[in-house]
Amino acid sequence: MTPDEALQKLMDGNKRYVEGQMTGTKLCDVTTRTSLAKSQKPYAIILTCSDSRVPPEVIFDKGLGEIFVIRVAGNVPDPVVLGSIEYAAEHLGSPLVMVLGHERCGAVSATVGTKGKSTGSVNIDAIVKTIAPNVKNAAKDCEACKGEIKCADTKKDAFVECVVDANARTVAAGLTKKSKILKHMVAEKKIKIVAAKYDLDDGAVTLFK
Repeated sequence: MTPDEALQKLMDGNKRYVEGQMTGTKLCDVTTRTSLAKSQKPYAIILTCSDSRVPPEVIFDKGLGEIFVIRVAGNVPDPVVLGSIEYAAEHLGSPLVMVLGHERCGAVSATVGTKGKSTGSVNIDAIVKTIAPNVKNAAKDCEACKGEIKCADTKKDAFVECVVDANARTVAAGLTKKSKILKHMVAEKKIKIVAAKYDLDDGAVTLFK
C-alpha cells in the first residue's frame, strides 16, 4: 500500500464515522483476531493525544491490525515515542505517519495557561516544556491574534486552537529532524508524514497542508 492509499483509507474511515456508517467492528471478529495472532502489518502510524475523546480506532473506523497507535498527552514525541514510530515504519512496513492534534487539547491549554511557570508537577512540566515553543509560533501566525498584543488572554480559546495547530505541524515536521531512520525513509519515499486535527464537535479530521 502506498502512503497516499493509506491516507485515503484513514480519511474514508473518518467520513464513515462522521456519517454514522461505521464498519470497522467487522474486523474485530474471531477470524480477524486469529489471523493476526502471529503477525501484523498496519498501514498507518498515528501519534495522537491521550485524550479519552480521541480514540483513533474509532474516529477512523478501523478494526484489528489496521493502525499502529501511539498516544501521549499533547501528541509530543520523546525517544520512546520516536522509537515506536521507527519500529512500525521500519519493521512493520507502515507507509504513513500521521500526527493528530485535536480541538480544545488540555495539554495545550495547560501550556498556554502556565505562561512559563511550573505546574507543580515535574512530569507535567516536561509535557508543557515540549509544547511551549509553539506558543510563540502561534502568536506570530494565529489569525485570531492579528492586532492583539495579549491574544493568549483576550482570546484564549481561539489562541489555544492556534497552538494546537502549530504543535501538530511542528511535531510532524520535527520527526525527520529527530530520527535519522525516519529522515532516510522519507527521502526514499518509503513513508509519508502528515499533520492533522480532530474536531471534537463534528468528528471530522482535517489534514494540514
